[in-house]
Amino acid sequence: MMGTATRAGLRAPQTRAAPAAALSEAGGGWRRRRHALAPYWFLLPYLLVFAVFWCWPIIDSALLSLQNTRVNPWAWNIGINWRRLLVDRAFQEALKNTLIILVIQVPVMLVLATLLALALNSPLLKLRPIYRFAFFAPVVVSDVAYSVVFRLLFNGQFGAVNHGLAALGLAPIDWLHDPNAAMATIMVAVTWRWTGYNAIILLAGLQSIPRDLYEAAAIDGASPVDRFFRITLPLLKPIVVFCLVLSIIGTMQLFTEPWLITERGGPGGATETLGTYLYKQGFVSLNFGYAAAIAYTIAAMAAVMAALNLMLTRGRKA
Repeated sequence: MMGTATRAGLRAPQTRAAPAAALSEAGGGWRRRRHALAPYWFLLPYLLVFAVFWCWPIIDSALLSLQNTRVNPWAWNIGINWRRLLVDRAFQEALKNTLIILVIQVPVMLVLATLLALALNSPLLKLRPIYRFAFFAPVVVSDVAYSVVFRLLFNGQFGAVNHGLAALGLAPIDWLHDPNAAMATIMVAVTWRWTGYNAIILLAGLQSIPRDLYEAAAIDGASPVDRFFRITLPLLKPIVVFCLVLSIIGTMQLFTEPWLITERGGPGGATETLGTYLYKQGFVSLNFGYAAAIAYTIAAMAAVMAALNLMLTRGRKA
């Protein structure tokens, strides 16, 4: 009997303590969840601002592209703006000009950026930080300021470029009013601005390649050219693809140079890009629905081109 009573006496405190332990455990679980949610509470103001000023405009512009904004009040017409993209000659010319810049200027810029990165990475170069800053500086310069400078440099009457051509005995070129010359001017300006930026990114990739690989290749008798094509270029390929994707996105949105240097995409639309055409439709013609359709077309094309580049790179690795 006493043993039974003792056992019962021992059980009773455990039975009474069980609810308290459960409550304590539940309280601890809530405190852990509260601590886990604390960072998100701090992020909530930013997330709200992000939703209002980023997510909602994206959704609203998508809805806007499905409306006819040339009537008052605006009316839903799902296909009117998207059908116009297929027959609009001005849009097709702007697309052609954008693709010409993409096909010609971007590869030339990346080749120059790679060569510049190799030069900046050379141990024979003195005062390398100064040169790196000098080639990166064009990115810091204001878009308007450097566009005005290029407009003056390529002026057909008193520009420094034509003075240089005259000193070489060559005929002057009307850079800003000849269609082909105006396109070349835009490409030169964009190349000057972004080559150093890409070179700095490629330089960071070069500095991450182990020096032991070059030393081993040199011992095996590999020439500098062999080392570049067999070591540097393969290991640098992900960085090159990254720069290529950034350049594609930037080219699809190109606006400042054709708008300011060649007077709003002139002459006669010869340097009209998708960016300038979108601006004209949205803020000059006030056709916001069609401008939204153009904007989504630009975003979709840039995303597809970037995805193709990434897929091709991964496929070659595999």
